[in-house]
Amino acid sequence: MRSAKERRKHPRLLQKLPIKIAAGDYDFTTATKNVSCVGTYCSISKYIPPFTKVLVKLSLPIRTKSSSKAYAVECKGVIVRTEDDTKSGFNIAIFFNDIKESQRKIISRYINQFLPSKSSA
Repeated sequence: MRSAKERRKHPRLLQKLPIKIAAGDYDFTTATKNVSCVGTYCSISKYIPPFTKVLVKLSLPIRTKSSSKAYAVECKGVIVRTEDDTKSGFNIAIFFNDIKESQRKIISRYINQFLPSKSSA
């Protein structure tokens, strides 16, 4: 979940979610390690250098009191960090640099399901 010492403007949720990433001729299907309204962190099998533009597709299950529905989020991003991972290939951090506000709100709604409500804090 969210770290108690988190100083980011947008909370980051440690959550595995299905994600599809397209970069040039490469398509990856993987899972997020964490996600926020402004970006995500995940592993891929091939090296992609920082500053590479990517297309991102996320599927976010949002619960209500009576049901759960999967929402699709599609946006453009840029890889801001690539790290070697001897177990899984490469870890990449993606900044969502071209995302509609309605899509950002879906991510926020998803994350808020897991955060403590302000009334219980």
